[in-house]
Amino acid sequence: MVHVTSPVGPVPTTRAQRLRPVLAAGAVVGAATLALHLRDPHVQGSWGFCPTALVGFACPFCGSLRAVHHLTDLDLVAAASSNLVLVAAAPVAVVLWLRAVLRAWQGRQPLLPALPAAAWWGIGVALAVFALWRNLPVPLGEWLAP
Repeated sequence: MVHVTSPVGPVPTTRAQRLRPVLAAGAVVGAATLALHLRDPHVQGSWGFCPTALVGFACPFCGSLRAVHHLTDLDLVAAASSNLVLVAAAPVAVVLWLRAVLRAWQGRQPLLPALPAAAWWGIGVALAVFALWRNLPVPLGEWLAP
């Protein structure tokens, strides 16, 4: 009996074994999305206390919670106002997840596309600029952080 291995360990052999982690990740995201729909993050303290509130910083993570809540209500404008990056990234995440499901179904490793280190640094810098820009007292900055 020959076991196929990959750099991260043995490759699951059955379709169910390959699909389980990908579908479990989707279920976790689905459950979190449902929770955000049912429990409004606009209500102060509904999801805990954010320490950035002490300094008056519009936290992109809190904005992400509000954006997901708005997306579940199909209010795209309010979601974009809460966190534009999340709204732009959500369809990409869905496509990547569907790609992982398809790859697992076909018997291939459900890997994310490889990006060079420079791309990851660029994404990190862009996210940091977004987090800072949304806190500036300019019309666009204020719109990005209600």
